[in-house]
Amino acid sequence: MGRQYFGTDGIRGTVGQAPITPDFVLRLAHAVGQVLKRQEARPTVLIGKDTRISGYMLESALESGFNSAGVDVVLLGPLPTPGVAYLTRALRASLGVVISASHNPFADNGIKFFSASGTKLPDAWEIAVEAALEQAPVWVESAQLGKSRRLDDAAGRYIEFCKSSFGNDLTLKGVKIVVDAAHGAAYQIAPKVFHELGAEVIAIGCAPDGLNINQGVGATHPAALVQAVKEHAADFGVALDGDADRLQLVDADGRLYNGDELLYLMADERLQRGENVAGVVGTLMTNMAVEVALKARGVQFVRARVGDRYVLEELEKNGWTLGGEGSGHLLVLDKHTTGDGLISALQVLQACVRTGQSMAQRLAHIHMFPQTLINVRLAPGQDWKSNAAMAQACQAVEQELAASGRVLIRASGTEPLLRVMVEAQDAAQAQSGAKRIADTLQA
Repeated sequence: MGRQYFGTDGIRGTVGQAPITPDFVLRLAHAVGQVLKRQEARPTVLIGKDTRISGYMLESALESGFNSAGVDVVLLGPLPTPGVAYLTRALRASLGVVISASHNPFADNGIKFFSASGTKLPDAWEIAVEAALEQAPVWVESAQLGKSRRLDDAAGRYIEFCKSSFGNDLTLKGVKIVVDAAHGAAYQIAPKVFHELGAEVIAIGCAPDGLNINQGVGATHPAALVQAVKEHAADFGVALDGDADRLQLVDADGRLYNGDELLYLMADERLQRGENVAGVVGTLMTNMAVEVALKARGVQFVRARVGDRYVLEELEKNGWTLGGEGSGHLLVLDKHTTGDGLISALQVLQACVRTGQSMAQRLAHIHMFPQTLINVRLAPGQDWKSNAAMAQACQAVEQELAASGRVLIRASGTEPLLRVMVEAQDAAQAQSGAKRIADTLQA
């Protein structure tokens, strides 16, 4: 049986349209409860959410569905996705549930799950849940119904966890930071984390109204952060997305650093401190400059498919700790089991504070390769894989680039588009190569 509802990161869609409706979410929770009870007589589930107005409705539906299956529920309120993962592990719960559509607009929402150890669940578990959805519900008797309670100090516990990832011998005193929480799940938490470590904090994107999550602010709209850093003459700007698992950082000059640069900076800091960094995981889209720089220092580099779950799979397979995507999903597995925007930001700030260097100074020796990405719209039924002209063009460009660049052809998973990407040390060469390949598809 395949997966009908689960995507690469839980179940997501537009609220009020299948499957993000209260009746389905109730059935989903009941089915999940049935699966949990195969291993445990009385499971306990944690539920956290971001700030979308639909979170109240979906939270109630989840709570009813779990209770009806004899599962106890602990409500965490608004909490970042990685905060739910942490508390699931810390409180020895059976499962963690997050109500969020991450960086999507407020009209969307979704449900994702974490195992008892705070990690993403395997495909086999999702398939078992979908199979349970096809079966008739099994309502427990009144005496066996699950109970619900609220954990009032969930945010405080997570704040302390984030702070514990920052060096005990270090402080952010004298550092001015603009913090943008995207009007999302970290709107109360993020400013407190940096403030309690000593920083002067200017908060933007920290006034949610249920409808403004990710709207013109946050990691997916960093222009607001850049402007605020310049206006306040801040040393750093930190932007998170709606559920705070994605990060963008800005320096005092207003320069934006993407996930590839931050990933390298974290690896570099560990190497400078004499730590062993056996390997780092990026994705097919990670800038080649990161790979070249790491290999020059004896660090293995592996590319996973695009998506943080695939980066995590490669890290676990190799027993490594550092990985991430250019979008700002970064994994530091010796600090947390999942991607965490706040903890990733603290690792970067720690590197800068420890040496007294800015991000620009820390990254002065690495120069990102220019990338040209062209999206080619495919005609219905167009078979690009057997296009001989495209194959010849790709081969020719690859030969010209040799070891100083690369070609990546990738079909979109959501649209009839073929993404043609050429990366080279010379911007003109990257642009020319990508256009030559794309032209063979449009002829």
